[in-house]
Amino acid sequence: MNTTNLTTFVTVMQTGSISGAAEKLFITQPAVSKRIKNLEDEFNITLFDTVGRGIVPTQAATEMLPHAKRWLDDYENFKINLQNAQQTVSGKLVIGTSHHIGLHHLAPVLKHFIQTYPAVQLEVHFVDSEEAHKAVLDGDLSLAFLTLPPVYDKRLSYHTLWSDPLYFMTGTLSPLAKKTNVTLEQLARYPAILPSANTFTSQITLAEFAKHNLKPYATMSTNPLESIRMLVSVGLGWSVLPQTLISQDLARIDIADNIELQRYLGVVINPKLTPSTSVEALLNMLTPIDGE
Repeated sequence: MNTTNLTTFVTVMQTGSISGAAEKLFITQPAVSKRIKNLEDEFNITLFDTVGRGIVPTQAATEMLPHAKRWLDDYENFKINLQNAQQTVSGKLVIGTSHHIGLHHLAPVLKHFIQTYPAVQLEVHFVDSEEAHKAVLDGDLSLAFLTLPPVYDKRLSYHTLWSDPLYFMTGTLSPLAKKTNVTLEQLARYPAILPSANTFTSQITLAEFAKHNLKPYATMSTNPLESIRMLVSVGLGWSVLPQTLISQDLARIDIADNIELQRYLGVVINPKLTPSTSVEALLNMLTPIDGE
């Protein structure tokens, strides 16, 4: 908003002259006259009559003065309030998280955040990592905690927060639980329970088999790792699971060559979106392990 013309008008009214306003505003007299002319053209009125070598305010100028002062005061107050709002961590913050991260990693972070910034209205959406990834890209989420993709999208910024290796697991009563030095070729012959192929976790698993020109024999597919853990525990197949989901009813498969899959969990943001104070505050609470 351009308040220059109004400010100049008020200054002319206060000083009673074009020269006085020019001196107070540190501009030339022609510049003052031009600003007054701009106002007169905008409102189609005459603000000052020239009498001798001086000027006399018209009735329109007298009527405009209190309104102009109020407009300028309101503008300054609005600007101050807006600046203060930008410095205060408050407002609504919508974030996304995968179920696994939300249940096993995020609680301490969010608890600390809401205790530190109680004025923030935090809204958490539990979604698959792939869905959260797209929501951040589309600008529907301020940020998301997810399994980081095998290949980063150059349009987004990623920060690794947790290393989350995956282990080949089976039920304790499965024949695989008793075998040693199981090769991927042998493992591929046994029923597998994996997330759908479009998930980042499944992509990591399938990529390892693809290195050996192999493909797992997947008999069932479900995305939540907690569901997969249950199905594996009752003996319906093997899968890859993080340490947080390994329990006594599961057995780690003795894989030849100590093959271990590695995935990373972290936060993704869209650098094209101007971060709110609440987004910046939450990001500042995180401790990336990627040195960023």
